[in-house]
Amino acid sequence: MTPIAYLIFDLDGTISDPFVGIARCMNYALEYFGYSPISEDCISQFIGPPLDYAFRSVIGPASPDQVAELVDKYRERYAEVGYSENVLYPGIPEVLSVLSTAEVPLGLCTSKRVDFAENILKMFGLRHYFKFLSGGDIGVHKSQQLAALLKAGTISGASFMIGDRAVDIEAARKNGLASVGVLWGHGTEEELRLADPTYTLRHPNQLAELRYAL
Repeated sequence: MTPIAYLIFDLDGTISDPFVGIARCMNYALEYFGYSPISEDCISQFIGPPLDYAFRSVIGPASPDQVAELVDKYRERYAEVGYSENVLYPGIPEVLSVLSTAEVPLGLCTSKRVDFAENILKMFGLRHYFKFLSGGDIGVHKSQQLAALLKAGTISGASFMIGDRAVDIEAARKNGLASVGVLWGHGTEEELRLADPTYTLRHPNQLAELRYAL
């Protein structure tokens, strides 16, 4: 079968805002292991990249075991309640419906573990819009996830990666994909400008226009 061109969505900062859950779960893990909690003013920078990167940025040099323990403790709270503290961005359900009606194939590629992504999408009633979910884990980069999707023939090289952080744009570029930077998430306008996406969108309703770009 010929691979299909997909619109591939990031989750955190693109479909929903995970700020509250991530802030509370990070501090839950840090305080459990005797670290000082981090201010909410610092949280946005950790939304998007993998968790191990976030914890290393906070605590400094650490062994793989220390980082793994923090991630496990974070996930303990996230699995119970943190995932449900996501807030859906206004307009997202409507634009996904428009794209689905237009028979545009949609996928999701997130640094978040895939079972958490499943729970979040089901909570918002959005899971049925996505033909596949690609989830990450410690040591797995989004560029590797996209590479695996290409290698498996799940997506074609004409697909678009949509996200709010430079890591999404860079992952697309490394795999020869077009990219869409969105400005309603946690990436700053300057971050996305420097990442140089193929397209930059300011409002979720603009996502519907991507059906003409595939």
